[in-house]
Amino acid sequence: MKRTIAALWIMGLPGCALHAAGFEAAVRPDHPRLFFNRDTWPAVKARALGEERAAFQALRSRVDEAAAKPAAAGDFGTAASEAAFVYRVTGEEKYGALAERLLAASIAYYNQCFKEKRTVHWYSYSRINAWAAFDWLFDRLSDEERVRLGKAFLQATADAQPTRSRQAFERENWGGTNSGFYSTPSLLWYAGLATHRAGIDDARAEEFLAEGHRLFLEVLEFRRRAAGDDGGSASGALNYSLGAYPWAEFGFFHTYKSATGRDLAREWPHVAWLPAYIYWNWLPGGREFGYGDAYHTTNQIGVAGLNMHLSGLIHLYGSSQPEAAAFAAWFLEKTPRPPRESPVFPYARFLLTAMPDTAPARDPLARMPMARHFENMGQVFLRSGSGPEDTYAMFTAGGVLVSHKQFDHNNFTIYKKGFLAIDTGTRPEPGQHLTHYYCRTVAHNAVLIRMPGEEMPRYWGSPAPDEEPLPVPNDGGQRQALGSRVVAFETNSDYSYVAGDATPTYHERKCRLALRQFVFLPPDHFVVFDRVVSTDPRYRKAWLLHTVEEPRIGRREFTAAHEEGRLFCRTLLPEDAALASIGGPGRQFWSDGRNWPLPKGYRTPDTTPLLGQWRVEVSPRRARAGDLFLHLIQVDTAGAARMVDSRLIRRDGLVGVEFRSGGKEWRVLFGTGGPASGRVTLRTGGVVRVDRELTRTVMPQAGLYGRP
Repeated sequence: MKRTIAALWIMGLPGCALHAAGFEAAVRPDHPRLFFNRDTWPAVKARALGEERAAFQALRSRVDEAAAKPAAAGDFGTAASEAAFVYRVTGEEKYGALAERLLAASIAYYNQCFKEKRTVHWYSYSRINAWAAFDWLFDRLSDEERVRLGKAFLQATADAQPTRSRQAFERENWGGTNSGFYSTPSLLWYAGLATHRAGIDDARAEEFLAEGHRLFLEVLEFRRRAAGDDGGSASGALNYSLGAYPWAEFGFFHTYKSATGRDLAREWPHVAWLPAYIYWNWLPGGREFGYGDAYHTTNQIGVAGLNMHLSGLIHLYGSSQPEAAAFAAWFLEKTPRPPRESPVFPYARFLLTAMPDTAPARDPLARMPMARHFENMGQVFLRSGSGPEDTYAMFTAGGVLVSHKQFDHNNFTIYKKGFLAIDTGTRPEPGQHLTHYYCRTVAHNAVLIRMPGEEMPRYWGSPAPDEEPLPVPNDGGQRQALGSRVVAFETNSDYSYVAGDATPTYHERKCRLALRQFVFLPPDHFVVFDRVVSTDPRYRKAWLLHTVEEPRIGRREFTAAHEEGRLFCRTLLPEDAALASIGGPGRQFWSDGRNWPLPKGYRTPDTTPLLGQWRVEVSPRRARAGDLFLHLIQVDTAGAARMVDSRLIRRDGLVGVEFRSGGKEWRVLFGTGGPASGRVTLRTGGVVRVDRELTRTVMPQAGLYGRP
């Protein structure tokens, strides 16, 4: 980190109007300056004793419990911040003394961990809170104690940073700015800010502050690119993007303003668009599709942290982004406040002193399109509405994010009154199930092309202690986390359509084309057309669809149910298709000739429904280099007895399907060569209502409501 401040500054990024030296000069000389300052403290205190009094009393009770416990070695950074906060509110000496004791014990523990080559914690939050406690106690500490603790804490922070001179300790998080940024590098900003020009180690503090500032700007810029003009975060996996990830922006924005007076959030408006991304991921009952590195145990969205994140967005953007704040307020009504606040920043509620009188958005559902393409997130969401009876789907293609992204290009998932076409597996850490099944294409509703002898790429994770380390199985799937493209997208009041080209994600020696066209015909039908060309006719192709319950297979169609929903799927092409089901006990996670079970003693049983218990594989009986897969999918209530009748159509280089449902006569055709193409025709009452070509372009969408 021996760089000049000028070299550390990222010129040209939003939020970088000031010269670096100007930024440092703007840091106020007094303390506190982390999260609040002398000027803003009265409002924070009033909020703690007023509208958030119940939360403050709960926090104070935890502090009283901590005071009653015997002293021990350990990380008490968060407890120290709670005690220091209560001390500042009440002025009671016992809380100040407790905060000092907990802070000193924590700093000693951090240094001891380094000596013993142990990590403090995967997350940096407790140490950020310890720095906040140091800052809040700054004027209470004697000069000698301030220097002693400050130097020891700066050293512990320095020791925890990534360096070429040593490897990371086990579970030591050195993650960079393209992640959640709760890694050890995030500590630099808080350490530098707390000790800036404090006479402790001014040179190191200046270095930390400049580097921490640079890194957080990189975080913001990376997430701005990920959100694009649609919204989103640094990962499509909701347990990250709606869980720990938003705290990075929250902490940086709050401390930047408390230290310098500058409202940096206004200069990064993309953060305010997160509620739109939440909306499209939100299924009835607060569930999600289970994209990426999700656990798939319940598929529930973690609303505990989400309530705080939405409140924080209203605080940060109520004035500068009123429409986004109103959308956040609308969503806040759907996310009940948890009985206990998040332990990340347990004082966060008290900082929301600028909560404007934001009325929830009026009828935002009526302003939404039927489908939404989040280009940089690599996801397209399609739905018939937003109620418990509606149909919901997600299609995966394109995107710029690798974080917790699996080999799942052109995958689709479908929900209607239950999970009907699902992502499967889960993430034991450690456990070969994660690396050898869960992340692989075989665990998704995609297409396999098996080239004998192909060596598949690694994924994060490792074997469990009692597992024999085995090579990654050849599932016949993809090998690139990025590389697919959305080549066509459109949505209107009659249908929605997306086409994804996943060819570059497969090994070039086995795949010449992997193109999927996905048409949603609301309320309950999907037409899925795949053109797949292998380099060798002998490479077996398989079209996959995963279900919770065992599918019932007929000659050319199958059905499976979950909860109150049912899926029907009919294979129209290939005409020589063979349908086979794989699954059941001991075969749920089958790949490359064997099952990849969860490790012994893992907290989630293999039989957990949403991990996926069955799949259907559709393969041509004869070997060909090029194959067409055409499927009609119908979703319905669990009691539905049969699928609609349909007819395969072939004409002049086109193939497709024709069927009638709910007074609508649909015909969907696809081109069998060249770029993705086709035509949709809809008749109602004998009158042609729609007759148009499928688009060959990507319809632009932007902002909260997906306006072009």
